Amino acid sequence: QVQLAESGGGLVQAGGSLRLSCAPSGGTVSTFAMGWFRQAPGQERVFIAGINLIGTDTYYADSVKGRFTISRDNAKNTLYLQMNSLKPEDTAVYVCAARYTKGVEILVPPGAYDYWGQGTQVTVSS
Repeated sequence: QVQLAESGGGLVQAGGSLRLSCAPSGGTVSTFAMGWFRQAPGQERVFIAGINLIGTDTYYADSVKGRFTISRDNAKNTLYLQMNSLKPEDTAVYVCAARYTKGVEILVPPGAYDYWGQGTQVTVSS
């Protein structure tokens, strides 16, 4: 059974940066299409960034484009989300997701993913 574990969340002032990590157990990132989602209190889980199997293509929600960067290090078996220029509205629980694939597609809908982490809290103060 694949389990995903996020880390790197915390409290940061507006304008600051954080880097989130996601490491799978029971699987390897080199076999997954992966993505990051976030969920703010009282709101639905929303897609913010995705990366394809071989890391050649990425896709971002408009709300984070130009500020966040998704990447993967297959040698370290880890997915990352570099978050810069953070805003108070970025406050949420950030969750990574994965799906086994042999293609190079980027997955956007939550229903496209098979495995989910528990999430890590990111709080941005004004």
